Amino acid sequence: MLTVLALALALAPQARGTPVVVAVADLPAGVTPAVAALAVREWPPGLVPSGALVAVADVADRVLVGAARAGEPLTDARLTGGAGAPGGAPLPGDEAAVPVRLADPDVAPLLVAGRRVDVVTLGERAGEPLVLASDAEVVTVLPGPLVLVAMPRGLAARVAAAALSDQVAVTLR
Repeated sequence: MLTVLALALALAPQARGTPVVVAVADLPAGVTPAVAALAVREWPPGLVPSGALVAVADVADRVLVGAARAGEPLTDARLTGGAGAPGGAPLPGDEAAVPVRLADPDVAPLLVAGRRVDVVTLGERAGEPLVLASDAEVVTVLPGPLVLVAMPRGLAARVAAAALSDQVAVTLR
């Protein structure tokens, strides 16, 4: 009886899976995955997450906004950027991205791509905050903790200069 069942299963048409790009090894946030770190695997159609990428080329020049575990499918929401942009997609209009090293590293786990923040530092008088940029968008959080934040170009230069000599923090919106 078991032999007949095994033969029937072996001869039955197998349902094809849906191709998805998966991480071959654990990948940290903030990296552009190398081709060797990715593979296309067949997944049961009912288990494929929305926005799953189907070709390794779809990951080219994109940055992981959060860590990915080995075997995890990569989706459009897990990556930022696209071809031609350093570390991400071209920013709209008059925007630039600025790396900001946070004065308080415990804030980094609270930040995710798309989160809106204000970038602040101490003002000229002790204890007086100075808002360097309002309503900036977190692009990605990198180890360090280093946060890549998008804002208008004029403010980006101000924030970059302040980050060279002053402690910088963000407030969450």
